[in-house]
Amino acid sequence: MAMAALRREGRRFLLPTASSAPTIAARSAISNEESCLFGVRSISTQIVRNRMKSVKNIQKITKAMKMVAASKLRGVQIRTEASRGVWQPFIALLGDSPSIDVKKNVIVTVSSDKGLCGGINSTSVKVSKALFKVYSGPEKEPKYVILGEKGKAQLVRDSKDHIMLSVSELQKNPVNYTQVSVLADDILKNVEFDALRVVYNKFRSIVLFIPTVSTILSPETIEKESEAGGSLGDLDLYEIEGGETKSEVLQNLTEFQFSCVMFNAVLENACSELGARMSAMDSSSRNAGEMLDRLTLAYNRTRQASITTELIEIISGASALEG
Repeated sequence: MAMAALRREGRRFLLPTASSAPTIAARSAISNEESCLFGVRSISTQIVRNRMKSVKNIQKITKAMKMVAASKLRGVQIRTEASRGVWQPFIALLGDSPSIDVKKNVIVTVSSDKGLCGGINSTSVKVSKALFKVYSGPEKEPKYVILGEKGKAQLVRDSKDHIMLSVSELQKNPVNYTQVSVLADDILKNVEFDALRVVYNKFRSIVLFIPTVSTILSPETIEKESEAGGSLGDLDLYEIEGGETKSEVLQNLTEFQFSCVMFNAVLENACSELGARMSAMDSSSRNAGEMLDRLTLAYNRTRQASITTELIEIISGASALEG
């Protein structure tokens, strides 16, 4: 009897009552809050030091990439400016008519093989997709020719069946006219077209790149426009030597025009890529510097908090011994 009564009293003291439940919940909430605050204030200085070290390493890499891009930019810019005068005379003779309506349109998208250069590749892809929608129709089916891995990676997602040819690592070595002319000849041999639309970024300054579309018409299209009374391909004012016909001359001029436009487009895009990489790496370096400042402040606060805690413990211990 006595043991049973003792057990009942023990259960009454051990089990929480309805009135004590809110007190227990409040105590648990306070303890959790204290643990969170303690966890924030007692962050390990070693973790902060490791984070600061990784940010410093990233900052060194971004600064080095900016310097490399700046050293390459000047040489490419000189070659780009020199290439602009090669293809411009063709505009007066063969024209550059982006609004001409033909059935077979081939969109040549010029992009880069490497990233970390801002949004120049996304811009070229967006313009290419817009041209694809514009030139699509019941009897029209535009095709893509892609230069560069970044453009291919974006267009292959939703336009895989429309890609006729893709070329990568074109800018692995310094680009020259011979290399581009061989590429242009391969495109002309393997692609049937009425109009080639070359999409690239035209370099203006380090922070300004203009999406540009250059149009190269096929010799047959130029002859049709000329017969219809247009000014394109009007060779009657010129004396043709060597016994070549007008069609043969137009064929040669078209091939030469396409190679010159491609050479200029590749250089313009390479120049824009380097300029965009300079800007992107400069922004990344500044952001890394700001992050380092914040981490340094957090590190100093944490170190000061630990020193203050140790001093309080020493003073408390000394006071306890004296008491």
